[in-house]
Amino acid sequence: MEEQRVGKVLREVALTLFASPVPVWTWSLTEGLCRDDAAAETGTADPRQALDFIAAHDGAAIFHLKDFHEPLRESAEIRRRLRDVYGSCMDRQKFVVISSPVKFIPEEIAQSVMFLELRPPDRIELVEVLREEIQRMALGSASAPISEETLHQLAGVLLGLTLDEARFALHRVRSAGGSLGPESLPILLEEKRLLVNRSGVIEFIEEGGSIGEIGGLEELKKWLLDRRELFRMRDTLSNEIVPKGVLLMGIPGCGKSLSVKAIASAFQLPLYRIDMIEIFSGRHGKPEGAFVAACKMMEDMAPAVLWFDEIEMGITSTDSGGEQGRIFAFFLTWMQEKARGLFVAATANRIDLLPAEMIRKGRFDEVFFVDLPTESERIAIFTIHLSRRGVDTAAFDLEQLMQFTIGWAGAEIEQCVVSALTKARLAGRDVSEDDLIRTAVKIVPLSRTMSEQITHIRAWAFERAVRASTRVAGQ
Repeated sequence: MEEQRVGKVLREVALTLFASPVPVWTWSLTEGLCRDDAAAETGTADPRQALDFIAAHDGAAIFHLKDFHEPLRESAEIRRRLRDVYGSCMDRQKFVVISSPVKFIPEEIAQSVMFLELRPPDRIELVEVLREEIQRMALGSASAPISEETLHQLAGVLLGLTLDEARFALHRVRSAGGSLGPESLPILLEEKRLLVNRSGVIEFIEEGGSIGEIGGLEELKKWLLDRRELFRMRDTLSNEIVPKGVLLMGIPGCGKSLSVKAIASAFQLPLYRIDMIEIFSGRHGKPEGAFVAACKMMEDMAPAVLWFDEIEMGITSTDSGGEQGRIFAFFLTWMQEKARGLFVAATANRIDLLPAEMIRKGRFDEVFFVDLPTESERIAIFTIHLSRRGVDTAAFDLEQLMQFTIGWAGAEIEQCVVSALTKARLAGRDVSEDDLIRTAVKIVPLSRTMSEQITHIRAWAFERAVRASTRVAGQ
């Protein structure tokens, strides 16, 4: 709970929403009742005496009670007295505001209390904080002014953090001896990664990838580049046109995870992953509550790409009356109503476990099937992995390798390159075609060891998904 932010909001309300400004009284168990910045009223540290003071107070006022959930939880007398105060404040321009880090509303007063959840600050609030910090950092120096575009760019990085967390991140920039500008983005992103990962259920994925690093999957690439333009225009489009997300399902090791990272890179958005294992671990409360909180937190961080890895293992309808069933029902509704700046990318291996409600049109914009790479795609994948490791592929006849790599997944191609490079380095020489071939003949691909399962996956997806690769005759 950001008590300072609550206090600031209440002071703004006291100045603007009444015929004339009204005082703001603040209570805490350690200080008692204080009017604005004046000394505390004697004896008001006791919760009962504080409520008596509010009831007897003459004139309009706002009373901010910090952490008052504890007295309410522990004392029936306090709960009764608060109900009395509610009646005495009616139509007298006196308002009681309770701030608390936990949601606790006793049944006795539930009908008399309006619950408001203070969401993280928006871009406008963060820009204001940035201006304050820039002014503070510029004292005594001749720093160049920062453009409005840069301010909004920095504020976008801080979205999803509380004001306290945002200020802490800005202080990190100052302590590193830097200035607030485009050059400070890496520090702010690193600080945000640490703060977000602290939640335990959401992981900020720092390592990325570009669409050019994906071998093949041309249909998927074309679809993503088209949707990227629509996503950039999201504020001017109707909800049904704004891209919601994509579901990638298919054979393990064929590039689904890499494609998700490439989506974030292509959309120029941060990538976050919800850890469903942590959600169901019980370390963060009931799974249903932890999942809902994580989804809402991600909406506060929009625009962003949200990754659900192996979604079939965490969000299913098999247990309709239990936690998983309720999570599934919430997810379906949330996908329809979530913030338009949040693009969901989900991946699945056990596609037969996905319920029909998940894959029907309207949940995701498209469902793609990622199959084993074709021959031309295998050549492209070999080229990418060799070039990434500093190997000049011009002298290689990669087509010769194709007879040894039939039915291979992209992950197996990468492992072949890594193993061949390792063998060559140990021998103190550059990698050669022979190294690749000798390594390839020893690898037994997944398509051979699990042929029945892969045949089942292909048959299941044939009429349920769009192929991510361009169809090639005979492949």
